Amino acid sequence: MLYRHAGNHPEMKLSQGHHLAYCTNVHRGNNWAETFFSIEQYVMKVRESVCPDEPYAIGLRLGADAARELSQPQNLLAFREWMGANNAYVFTINGFPHGNFHGQRVKEEVYRPDWSEPERLSYTVGLFKILSFLLPQGAEGSVSTLPASFKEFHPADQLPESAYQHLIDCAKSIEQLSLEHGIDLHLGLEPEPLGWFETTPETLSFFDALLDRADDPEMIRRRIGVNYDCCHLAIEYEDAREGLDALKNAGIRLSKLHLSSALRARPTEENFCTLQNYVEEVYLHQVITAKDGRVTERIKDLDLALNRGSIEDHSPADEWRIHFHVPLHASPGNGLGDTREHVLHTLDWLKGNPDACNHLEMETYTWEVLPGDLRSGEVVEQVTKEYQWTLHALAERGLGK
Repeated sequence: MLYRHAGNHPEMKLSQGHHLAYCTNVHRGNNWAETFFSIEQYVMKVRESVCPDEPYAIGLRLGADAARELSQPQNLLAFREWMGANNAYVFTINGFPHGNFHGQRVKEEVYRPDWSEPERLSYTVGLFKILSFLLPQGAEGSVSTLPASFKEFHPADQLPESAYQHLIDCAKSIEQLSLEHGIDLHLGLEPEPLGWFETTPETLSFFDALLDRADDPEMIRRRIGVNYDCCHLAIEYEDAREGLDALKNAGIRLSKLHLSSALRARPTEENFCTLQNYVEEVYLHQVITAKDGRVTERIKDLDLALNRGSIEDHSPADEWRIHFHVPLHASPGNGLGDTREHVLHTLDWLKGNPDACNHLEMETYTWEVLPGDLRSGEVVEQVTKEYQWTLHALAERGLGK
């Protein structure tokens, strides 16, 4: 049986107690050997540029194979000792993609298994067990996951009851681990375009349904909250302050803030040509169109939207927003825009509500599929620039180091 480290280690906290990391899902890592290689080869090189002398936070992405291998006692102990020797720590794990996330078709398969399937429950509980071993006593740890399912998986507009029950069972496991180890663990469900819930109103409705099914609603509120991805909610044309206020007023825990930016474009023939450079075969790039700020259409993928033909073949719209994570520090250009303003509004809200969420994570996982003119020379360079942009934005709001 594994023993836990009961002592404390220093943590890289910003001035208001927030933790900041970038998500390692930008790097390849299907198994633990590949994941650890990326940490040593890339993550620690970023650290040299942005945080060479202070404790360094790692936002870990673990697929099911990597998690299974890391959970072996000798691997887990070795990783914890490695972090101690390198003055690094993990406070959050991205548990959304269950399988491989690079180099082959992911698209809607990233939602499988969904929360109606027992594999999603066992995988997620396994991530919390890993986090429980890595965190010092008194610390806070989060895992992010999908918004229950993908809408098209359940065309009858009815989520299986097993999804709610698996989430309740997960909350019970998180509660037990938290009490056993003296830590504060929580799961963040991540609204995403065309996910089972994608807007703030849909998120609130889902939580109402989940809480109605729970014997102990307050325990659910402690252990399950929202992973608020700025890219995703910007695509829905939401106002960050209104959405975050609504979640707070409903008593929904903010588990983590994903600092990320999406593509935006006016629907012109010239922009349609430019957007062809963003069509690729790995990730799903949902498109949501709007007229005067009101959503007019939701389209599953960018290629489907573009293949309709000329402007006249599309629903009336004056803007497209596309689920393609673009670097925080660099606008796409060539007639295209981004949604960094939503990130800045989120940080403005955090300035006024500094205790609402302690976990911040940059998540631009698309480096391998970015058009060449938008991709930095190397992934380390891109992530370093994103850190610099984010730290500057935080400092402007009194939330920096």
